[in-house]
Amino acid sequence: MKVLVTGAAGFIGFYVAKYLVDRGDVVVGIDNINDYYDPQLKYDRLAILDKLERFSFIKLDIADNAGMLKLFEQNKFDAVVHLAAQAGVRYSLENPHVYMQSNIVGFLNILEGVRHHKINHLVYASSSSVYGANTLQPFSEHHNIDHPVSLYAASKKANELMAHSYSHLYGMKTTGLRFFTVYGPWGRPDMAPFLFAKGISNGDTINLFNNGDMSRDFTYIDDIVEGVVRVMDNPAKGNPEWSGDAPDPASSYADYRIYNIGNNNPVKLMDFVKAIENAVGKKANTNFMPMQPGDVQSTFADVSELESAVGFKPGTSLQDGINIFIDWYKGYYRG
Repeated sequence: MKVLVTGAAGFIGFYVAKYLVDRGDVVVGIDNINDYYDPQLKYDRLAILDKLERFSFIKLDIADNAGMLKLFEQNKFDAVVHLAAQAGVRYSLENPHVYMQSNIVGFLNILEGVRHHKINHLVYASSSSVYGANTLQPFSEHHNIDHPVSLYAASKKANELMAHSYSHLYGMKTTGLRFFTVYGPWGRPDMAPFLFAKGISNGDTINLFNNGDMSRDFTYIDDIVEGVVRVMDNPAKGNPEWSGDAPDPASSYADYRIYNIGNNNPVKLMDFVKAIENAVGKKANTNFMPMQPGDVQSTFADVSELESAVGFKPGTSLQDGINIFIDWYKGYYRG
């Protein structure tokens, strides 16, 4: 199978590309290597992928329409795993235009490529952020998500709507995956696991928002990758029981599906800090702060639909995952 992985120099894209190559697939990876966070981390991930025989890399921005047209014309992909996006809730408050370019224009280019080249399956990254102002938990794909609280979340909901329209109009098979707080080795340095590991290791003060009264469904990277690949191997199918009288947001009469991928086990922020303290061997210096705009107090994934569809449920324990992450962090930064 020949697979296009977008965002291949990114955290999840790197792991998905490696997994696919290791199992025998041919992978073309693309990434624009932007400077949202330190590009050196992206280049170091790519250095590992570049050693793999069935992997090739093209530096390309998904918002570059001409470049994307050429990419699809020159390759015959069997599937697309679309993980490239402008990430980050808080950054979307500072630089909203880049989210429209990458997450909307870029996603449109992906949809058009899949449409015109009749690619069998498009799997794309959505986000737990789409649940926004929802408070009923665990979050289910069957819940309404009409109240996003950040532009980033709105862009991800827009992706799901765009994918449905293409599934309806052109018979495309599309599956959106709502990731819940992914962490692990090679993770993004703008996220809490990395920031806390750095702060605690260096003896610096770490900021805890909403006065530490938060929880997240932290999901280890290996569980995310296993879910992504299993979903890719099982293209979306229409739901014969779907009804326009009571429309189910998680499925459709068209070949369209939405799944949560989370650990199904929310962890309190203070317990998360303690897990990192245990792994680092130091106590944290903490600074309690109010809730930030665009943030939510808690996330909790219902993953029953994913388990039913592909026979997999994430289950890596937090302390096990954090221990592996801290081992990598110490080695990478020689801490």
